[in-house]
Amino acid sequence: MIRHPVHVTAPEDRVPTRQKIAYGLGAVVTIVAVNSVVQLTNLVYIVGLGVSAIWIGWAQAFPRLWDAIIDPFLGNMSDNARTRYGRRIPFLVVGGVLIGIAFALLWTVPRDWSKEWMFGYFVVTSLFFYTVVPIYAIPHGALGMEMTDDYHEKTTIFAYASFIGNVGALTLPWVYFLANRPVFHGDTVNGIKWVCLGMAVILTAAALACAFICKEGKLKQASTQPRIPILQGFKTTYRNRTFVRLVSAFVLLIVAFQLVMGFNNYITIFYIFGGNTDNASKIMAYNGTLWAIVGILGAFPMTWLSKRYGKRHTVMAALLIIVVGNLSKIVCYSPTYPFLTLIPTVCLSLGMVIAFSLVNAMIADICDEDELASGCRREGIYFAVYNWWWKVAVSIATVLSGYLQRLTGFVEGANAQSAATLFWLRAWEIGLPPALCLISVWLMVKYPLTEARAYEIKALLKARARSA
Repeated sequence: MIRHPVHVTAPEDRVPTRQKIAYGLGAVVTIVAVNSVVQLTNLVYIVGLGVSAIWIGWAQAFPRLWDAIIDPFLGNMSDNARTRYGRRIPFLVVGGVLIGIAFALLWTVPRDWSKEWMFGYFVVTSLFFYTVVPIYAIPHGALGMEMTDDYHEKTTIFAYASFIGNVGALTLPWVYFLANRPVFHGDTVNGIKWVCLGMAVILTAAALACAFICKEGKLKQASTQPRIPILQGFKTTYRNRTFVRLVSAFVLLIVAFQLVMGFNNYITIFYIFGGNTDNASKIMAYNGTLWAIVGILGAFPMTWLSKRYGKRHTVMAALLIIVVGNLSKIVCYSPTYPFLTLIPTVCLSLGMVIAFSLVNAMIADICDEDELASGCRREGIYFAVYNWWWKVAVSIATVLSGYLQRLTGFVEGANAQSAATLFWLRAWEIGLPPALCLISVWLMVKYPLTEARAYEIKALLKARARSA
């Protein structure tokens, strides 16, 4: 990697620490809520309640497709909003309250219903959840992109979001552990319900803190620009080759792991611990906590590497760390030495936090490039289209994951799985993600928006503003 001269952010481009912390608290909402649903759905509905994995795969896919459909509309709506409180803040308030309600409802499924009705309950509540999440998430992402004009300060803002968001993520691995404590008398599903009710209250409080403390950076400029039709916004993003290359690389990364989502839990429970959920829950809690700790600490090397080598090289390094970490599971999935699973956890968490923290800062740079070409600020539509692409891909991958799981011979609700099933679970979970990640590395090799180009764009925009 080629080292760049370290840039010093101008005082006028610095965002107050108080706002960075508040923005990070806002990131907790989507990180914890969405990842909790992803991680707990299979454990509650498949393992705990015995609902078909294929049914749940479809039930997870349809709401995410709906979520993807409404993302661009919400992004465009936020870009075009002209309220006295700004383009982003009103959405954060409404969305934050609704996320808390929807998150709590997901886990209150009536236990005396048939599996078909439980499936229907999950479809309805998850559809509600994935409807309200983008009301909050899209304006929140757009807000972070417009809080500063500086290339590295953008990275710092999302480093705060990553750091604080992953502090919140420390709760995720312990939900399953707490739900298995004696106070719930061995009823894991009931335990998850009550733990998640408490989490719902905390998530809403974090969303409101973000809304009331953070300040929009482009509010004055946006208030004078014409409203942009949604189709025009769509066309702009698809014609931007830099954006398309970036999105393609990250969609592949997301799909790589979504296709085998949940396989690692099954491998831990049935292969490493032979179906002993109590012991499995402990190692899952340790791994999840380590994942969150590395995710927290990963914000520091991410910022350091990005400032010295640029965002593109840092993302490429992160992708290679992910590849190596996942392949290490060949050795680290060991019934004899279960704590070896901590090794791939470190690699995957570090790589993921660096990559997914930087992608938002890179989209912010693309928005500056777009403003230079069009004269308009539209962070909302760019962030929404990025989300649209990966959500569509995740929805398709989620359905395929259910069939892939069935292909391994996995039996829902069983206390043990066959040796052949456990082999194929490991084969797919270890081999598929690295293959797709290497394609992402190839796409990033010629990513054109360098640090030098970003500062050139910033200078041109400032010159234009002075002459206006």
